Amino acid sequence: KNLNYLFLLTMFLSFFAMYSNTFAQSEPVLYFCERYDDNDGEIGVSDRFTTGYITVMVKCDYELRLNDVVIQYDKYDFRTGKFEYYKKFDFSVQRDMKYIFFERNDDSNLEFNDPGFYRVFLLDEDSKTVASALVEIID
Repeated sequence: KNLNYLFLLTMFLSFFAMYSNTFAQSEPVLYFCERYDDNDGEIGVSDRFTTGYITVMVKCDYELRLNDVVIQYDKYDFRTGKFEYYKKFDFSVQRDMKYIFFERNDDSNLEFNDPGFYRVFLLDEDSKTVASALVEIID
């Protein structure tokens, strides 16, 4: 009887693990790199960088169907234990894009001036979160 119970529990946990892994990447993923190169792609992918400029990457299995978007930085305040708005950058993208890199340009420098932990968002034209990730900036 205990063996049957153990077998059913194992099967249930295995099914749950398979189900959760199946959908783990069904949403857009936001991540970071030092820069994007047309020939070599993402260079220096990490979640830890020194102060300065980085490139924000977004990858998705389907068309994102976005036009005007915002990359927003919120910085973690250790005194309050909360993330607080730091700065944001506006970008325009094509609706059929599945893979986008946001890098420094004349209007948006994507610079981190201060060390700390940041939550970075890709927001749509209605300021709703499309994707987000954490990054650590060090001296």
